[in-house]
Amino acid sequence: MTGEYILSIVVAALLGGAIGLEREYRSKEAGFRTHFLVGLGSGLLMVLSMHGFDDFMGIQGIQRDPSRMAAQVISGMGFIGAGCIIFQKNAVKGLTTAAGLWVTSAIGMTAGAGMYGLSVVATLLVLCCLEGSDFIHHRIFHEKKDQEDDE
Repeated sequence: MTGEYILSIVVAALLGGAIGLEREYRSKEAGFRTHFLVGLGSGLLMVLSMHGFDDFMGIQGIQRDPSRMAAQVISGMGFIGAGCIIFQKNAVKGLTTAAGLWVTSAIGMTAGAGMYGLSVVATLLVLCCLEGSDFIHHRIFHEKKDQEDDE
């Protein structure tokens, strides 16, 4: 079983790191290390929540609910995400960083639960969103602006 747990946290960390690499490439505040650690920590807490208290099973009056720790991870990520959001010069900055950290924690928990296929697909969707929106923003909106400037 230990090998499976290790695989879970390695997958969680690597998928978080993949998102972090994209953010670092874009010179955003939270990059590879931050996302790697969020994925790793979330995956580890999920493994702990699901399997770390097995010795207590069967003791009368003790129940295990893995969703409780997952809920606390999400709440904690909300707190960290709130710290990333800045209101400056009538503009809000950091929302994508906060959302990215939040979804990275969810991906980490998914990998920690052993749902590797789902966590990989979610990571690919995040990367498609981040890269796709950047592509659309630069290609379409800048081309429109260039055309308007030419007129």
